[in-house]
Amino acid sequence: MKITSPCVVALTWTLQDSQGDTLDALQEPVEFLVGGDDLLPAIDTALQGHEPGAQLHLNLEPEAAFGDYDETQVHLLARSALPQGLEEGMLLEGSALPAGTAPDAAPDALFTVTEIYPDHVVIDGNHPLAGIALRLHLKVAQVREATVDEVGRGSVGTGFFRLQASAPPSPHLH
Repeated sequence: MKITSPCVVALTWTLQDSQGDTLDALQEPVEFLVGGDDLLPAIDTALQGHEPGAQLHLNLEPEAAFGDYDETQVHLLARSALPQGLEEGMLLEGSALPAGTAPDAAPDALFTVTEIYPDHVVIDGNHPLAGIALRLHLKVAQVREATVDEVGRGSVGTGFFRLQASAPPSPHLH
């Protein structure tokens, strides 16, 4: 079966930065919905028409991957304005931030806690791979028809480096 939208592909890959350093590797195939929200549009487009066994080598500049790094998305918050139990690397939703902290952020925007100091916390609204040119070596392991449910959700449940909020239990953090 050739890849056409919508369908489900099982992929393995090696993801590298422009210097050739490996950022991620999938040894076992993982399924993604082509024509949905699981893959970056550039990957989705590149896969069209290929069959199982195909190998693709993609060079993705930041604008085709996770965007340019935006320094205005880095914020300094008072430590006292956030719940206890924060750890570096945790993700907070924009709706959990103190009012006025990131006024342009959507409530579902995600911010990574990058540094914690006694009196303040640094959060970053950029995707961790923002501003990085990526080299992606893909192998198509399988292709199958997407179910009605998968097409309706726009996903098989996995996403290409999809971030999900994680933080300690709190009425403001997820």
